[in-house]
Amino acid sequence: MIPATSHEPLGVRPISAAEHLDFVRTRSSVSFLQTPAWAQVKNEWRGESVGWFDGQTLVGSALVLYRQLPKVERYLAYLPEGPDIDWLDEDLGAWLTPLAAHLKQQGAFGIRMGPPVVTRRWHAATIKQAIADPVLTTLSDVPADASDDAALAVAGRLAALGWKQLPTEGGFSAGQPKYNFQVPLADKDEDAVLAGMNQLWRRNIKKAAKAGVEVTTGTREDLAEFHRVYAETAQRDHFTPRPLPYFERMWDALGEEEKDRMVLYLARHEGDLVAATTMVRVGEHAWYSYGASTTAKRDVRGSNAIQWQMMRDALAAGATTYDMRGITETLDPDDSHVGLIQFKVGTGGEAVEYLGEWDLPLNRALYLGFTAYMRRRG
Repeated sequence: MIPATSHEPLGVRPISAAEHLDFVRTRSSVSFLQTPAWAQVKNEWRGESVGWFDGQTLVGSALVLYRQLPKVERYLAYLPEGPDIDWLDEDLGAWLTPLAAHLKQQGAFGIRMGPPVVTRRWHAATIKQAIADPVLTTLSDVPADASDDAALAVAGRLAALGWKQLPTEGGFSAGQPKYNFQVPLADKDEDAVLAGMNQLWRRNIKKAAKAGVEVTTGTREDLAEFHRVYAETAQRDHFTPRPLPYFERMWDALGEEEKDRMVLYLARHEGDLVAATTMVRVGEHAWYSYGASTTAKRDVRGSNAIQWQMMRDALAAGATTYDMRGITETLDPDDSHVGLIQFKVGTGGEAVEYLGEWDLPLNRALYLGFTAYMRRRG
C-alpha cells in the first residue's frame, strides 16, 4: 500500500453564488445538485456555497443544504452528489476535516454527502446476459466489466476518517441513487450512438418517426402540460408526484444560471401529448431528470423518440455523458423494477456504481435522535 501523502489542510469558507458558478463553469462535470441554483429549488432547506482554498486559489466547491431539526437550531448539512473536490487525493482529511469544522460552526449536528466517485461499471451486454441468468438476482452479484481501484480505496479513507456509509435498499439510500445508467457519448456521432442501441430501441425510434411523432422543446408555460402527463405517470407507477411549483422553481432557478441548463421536451402525435421529459446539462454531463408518458398511444413509442432527441441534443451540445439517472440493482425478472433497467439497457450504455451516501455524526446524541426520527417516518 502506498503511504498516504499529507499536505496542509485547505481553508474552507463561504463563497458567493457568483464565485461558485464561476468555478463550476471551469469543470467538465459537476452534478446539477451541486450548482448554486439548486439552493433556490430546495427552498425548504437553507443553502450555502462553500469553497476550498489553497492560499488564495479556489480549488474545490460545494453546495451545502441545511435541514433544521424540529424545535432546535441545529441542522443536518447535506451535500447531494458532492462536494466537488479531488476525491482521489490520498490525504482526503485535508479536504474533509476543515469542511466538518466549518459545518459544525454553522450549527450542523451531522453531515451527509454523496461522493461523485464511480467505482464500477457494467456494460449493457453484461447486464442483459445477467438478467437471463436465474442465479444472478442483483447487479452486485455480477462481476463488473471495469473496476476503479483508486475510487474503491476512497471508501476505506472515508471510514478511517469516521464517516459511515448509509445502507441502500435495492440500490437506493435515503437520498440519491447508488446505481445510475449512463450512455457514453465521447468520440461518438449520432450513427455510433444509434448503432450501440439494441434492435428494439432502433425499431421503436423508426416506428415513432413513421407514425409522425414530433418532438419539440417547450417553454415555462408548457410545464403545466408536462405536469399533467407526469401526474398520470405517477398514478400509474405508484409514486408521489412533485407539485407543479417545484418544476417552475427548477425552471426559473436553473434557467437564470445558464440559458439552456434545463430543457423541456414534448413528444406529440397528431396534436396529442404522448411523452414529456426534462433534461439538465452542466458542462459535459447531461441528465435525463424527469420523464412522463401517457397510457394512451403507447404504441407510437413517444418515450423512445423523446430520449433519442435528448441524446442527439446532448451530443450536439458537447456532452460526453448522457445520464439516465437511477436504477435499482435488481436483475430479478419477477421484480417490477427490472423493467426500468431493461428500458435503459436497450440504449447500449452502462450501469455505473457510485460510492453511495455517507454520514459523519458531529453531535452523536442529536444524530442518533435524527436517524431514529427518520426511521419512524419510514
